[in-house]
Amino acid sequence: MAEKQISLPAKLINGGVAGIVGVTCIFPIDLVKTRLQNQRGRHQVYKNMFDCLIKTLRSEGCLGMYRGAAVNLTLVTPEKAIKLAANDYFRHLLAKEGVALSLSKEMMAGCGAGICQVIITTPMEMLKIQLQDAGRLASQQLVSRVPCSAPGCKLVYVSSVQTRAYNVGPVVLPRRISATQIATELLHTQGIKGLYKGLGATLLRDVPFSVIYFPLFAHLNKAEQDSTEQRSPFFRSFLAGCMAGSVAAVSVNPCDVIKTRLQSMGRNEESYKGIIDCARKIWIKEGPSAFLKGAGCRALVIAPLFGIAQVIYFIGVGEFLIDLCQYRRLSP
Repeated sequence: MAEKQISLPAKLINGGVAGIVGVTCIFPIDLVKTRLQNQRGRHQVYKNMFDCLIKTLRSEGCLGMYRGAAVNLTLVTPEKAIKLAANDYFRHLLAKEGVALSLSKEMMAGCGAGICQVIITTPMEMLKIQLQDAGRLASQQLVSRVPCSAPGCKLVYVSSVQTRAYNVGPVVLPRRISATQIATELLHTQGIKGLYKGLGATLLRDVPFSVIYFPLFAHLNKAEQDSTEQRSPFFRSFLAGCMAGSVAAVSVNPCDVIKTRLQSMGRNEESYKGIIDCARKIWIKEGPSAFLKGAGCRALVIAPLFGIAQVIYFIGVGEFLIDLCQYRRLSP
């Protein structure tokens, strides 16, 4: 990101707008990533990313591609705002006048940003994964005739509306559930810790991601520039955000697989006691390649998401909105 000083409200607005725009563009791929990562054992509903996209579109329609988007769009504003603003704050805190940040200090700033964001990220991911995976569990239930008993699935009853699914002929459609219903059930049965299940795995993913992403972006964005104060071209900021996001996303994908498994609570599937138990069972039963499930999808999700985030910062949407509000307040 550019080194010019930006006010905290502007940073929060920039982060929020970037999150909303990015999520709207890439959410269907994120849904595919979640469903691929949650496939295990003999219950393989989808063969690959394209197969999952086609089957989801056929069985659930266009709106099904955005299952869980509402909770993400609601919480991504504070989540992205905290992440980007916290990184800028820690960089400013660690910086010395006229001296560029060292790599270790850039990594410390990224680490601080990753830690700050999980207060929002963990419940957001928990609810989003429950909603995203409901379609896979419903399809699996219809194919294998195994009842689904995850918290989200408890709220799904089969309606009398008939449709033709992609793999089993005429079937019945499950009723759509909401994040509010899932959150209410989790709070009722498990308390606040139910929403924060997978907190450790979320930290394990997001802290290394931020440690890799922010320093890498800063160096790619300022490559071949004579002055650290010089603002990078628009296109370079976008490409730097995409490249840094892809590298960081693939690097922490094993942690993302573990987090997704821990936060997906289908009781007729493999259960895990914690991070180590989850990693061990995946390694033994599915092999090392299972830790790379959804890596391509995750790179396709994160690259444009953070590229867009840098574009929003470049354009200065937050500063523009604040200036506009001040102008209207001062004008007669």
